[in-house]
Amino acid sequence: MRKILYTLTLAPLALAASPAVAQTASVTDATGDFLATYAGPHAADLDVTSFSVSYDSVAQLFTLGATFAGAIHAETGGTYIIGVNTGTGTIHPFAALGQPNVLFNQAIAVREDGTGNIGATPLNPSWIAIAGNILTVKVPLSLLPSTGFVPGQYGFNLWPRLGTGNNNQISDFAPENATLAAGVPEPASWGLLILGIGAGGAMLRRRRSTRVAFG
Repeated sequence: MRKILYTLTLAPLALAASPAVAQTASVTDATGDFLATYAGPHAADLDVTSFSVSYDSVAQLFTLGATFAGAIHAETGGTYIIGVNTGTGTIHPFAALGQPNVLFNQAIAVREDGTGNIGATPLNPSWIAIAGNILTVKVPLSLLPSTGFVPGQYGFNLWPRLGTGNNNQISDFAPENATLAAGVPEPASWGLLILGIGAGGAMLRRRRSTRVAFG
């Protein structure tokens, strides 16, 4: 079972001019849930336990984060593929694995040695960080141009795999049979956002009132 969490951060000064939301979405994934079709070794660094997506609209930068059941070791020989749906995600090759809703039109490949690429474009090594069981990848929006979605609607899915051949080399998916987007909160999160904006407005009104009374 997965659990999706959305974090909303409101900046009061930004609200005074134009409301802004910095948001990160994350999903948890059960430990040891290797796909039944996976034919490789059950290495802990191929077992996803969480995946997160964040978009910074000012820097125009995605930050993708993942944790695994164990420390990442280059000798495992694994590659972390992150499928991205930028609006025309018609590629859906995983129905036979029970994952027909993993849609993408771009793919980011990050290897356990800290190198990576998007298609034929290498990623700057400084954008990839590996610390124990944690992987962080920063990707500029310029490398993921829209094909219909705004950046907050982009869908992401992470799947570790060994080799680049058959689908029986894929060990796990996060999220399961879905994609994760940073900017589409659940209804409860929208409620929190509205309350936050209301609280920010009330605070500003109190400040104005104070200036009038004691100015």
